[in-house]
Amino acid sequence: MELMCHCSSFLLPPENPNTTCSLSLKYALVVLNQSLPRFAPLLWDHAQVRVCADGGANRVYDEMPLFFPHQQPSHVRTRYKPDVIKGDMDSIRTEVLDFYAKLGTKIIDESHDQDTTDLHKCVAYIRDLTPNVDGSELCILVAGALGGRFDHEIGNINVLCRFSNTRIILLSDDCLIHLLPKNHCHQIFIESSVEGPHCGLIPIGMPSGSSTSTGLKWDLNDTAMSFGGLVSTSNIVKGEIVTVQSDSDLLWTISIKKLEVLHGA
Repeated sequence: MELMCHCSSFLLPPENPNTTCSLSLKYALVVLNQSLPRFAPLLWDHAQVRVCADGGANRVYDEMPLFFPHQQPSHVRTRYKPDVIKGDMDSIRTEVLDFYAKLGTKIIDESHDQDTTDLHKCVAYIRDLTPNVDGSELCILVAGALGGRFDHEIGNINVLCRFSNTRIILLSDDCLIHLLPKNHCHQIFIESSVEGPHCGLIPIGMPSGSSTSTGLKWDLNDTAMSFGGLVSTSNIVKGEIVTVQSDSDLLWTISIKKLEVLHGA
């Protein structure tokens, strides 16, 4: 199986990369309509494309200035201008839409499409925007993907499965989630200064007949997992590298530490 590497260097300042993780990724950011995580400015600085999903633009407009209380809100809003606002436009406020439109943000009304979520629309747009970028090199960070309504969370997790060949990381203030596709061996570099130690491996889509890991307090050893049976929640990372191999897709989740360094500049 092909080796797939993962790391959370986007939680570190862009000028201070982790030299132990050799991944060279092109980041895109999607902002959903939930409270911005405290490290939202860091995510913004890492991203080359920033897309707000409908009401996510309200969050950027209202909450980004709160990270910079000593700066003029209008200056912060201008600096953190999304490249695109996309969705069915049922949540964004008119004054927010007008503000960003005047700054040159591209507005894409997808109200005719009620069969896919706003996150699905945004991921598809980013994929179409970067057709020459290999799927393994593109990483889409999704702020505000967790918390709030449970059906929204499940819808966001479903997007991970629908775009299983694209790196997509769902983020909240407390944790991150991404997919470990079954057709790869996975090597996860742990950024111990900003994440962990609590973690989990959860089968998604179908039970796992055999999953094996290293680097966890309670490692899996050719272990079967399924809902209604064993799932590896409330596990703990022990070292700097975790390896995972499974015959089914798994969700990897790890806690994010509440450190001031995550605030961003």
